[in-house]
Amino acid sequence: MQGALVLLGLSALLGGCGLAETGAAAANGDAAGAQQAAEARRTEERVRAQVEASQAAGDRERAAADTAAR
Repeated sequence: MQGALVLLGLSALLGGCGLAETGAAAANGDAAGAQQAAEARRTEERVRAQVEASQAAGDRERAAADTAAR
């Protein structure tokens, strides 16, 4: 459940930050656009790491619950 919420947040974040637009600006040689694209990539990587950490935490919680149920 928590992982799904993080993925939903990731979608909203990337949609709201204009990742597509910054990529197009960077392709046109716009220095500001290139900087925005780099920032968007860093943001995407941070969010991806948070999603992975959340999923790992959920996996650990499920494993602990399974162990406790035995």
